[in-house]
Amino acid sequence: MIDLTPPLERITRQLKALAHSGRLSIIRTVVQGPVEGTPAGQIQSLLRMPASTLSHHLAELSEAGLLKASREGTTIRYAARFDQLKALTEYLWQDCCGSGCRDPHCL
Repeated sequence: MIDLTPPLERITRQLKALAHSGRLSIIRTVVQGPVEGTPAGQIQSLLRMPASTLSHHLAELSEAGLLKASREGTTIRYAARFDQLKALTEYLWQDCCGSGCRDPHCL
């Protein structure tokens, strides 16, 4: 599926999704998890998060394009969308900092 969302709107949605400690913890867990994705139940166990809260956060991160879900029978695995995470950090460094940052640590 091709994302036709304007870049700034997409970046804003992704930053908003990451601006929560629970969702940031989920991203960290998934990024450090298996390449094929981390089962939702395992994420829940590791983070000790109620199922309904986890489900809400996983939906937010998926809708923002930062996670992808795949089903294996009754198990749903979540994997990081590294292309989107990389594009987000590149945007912050290149687009925001690259066009005028005077600090030598910026780029």
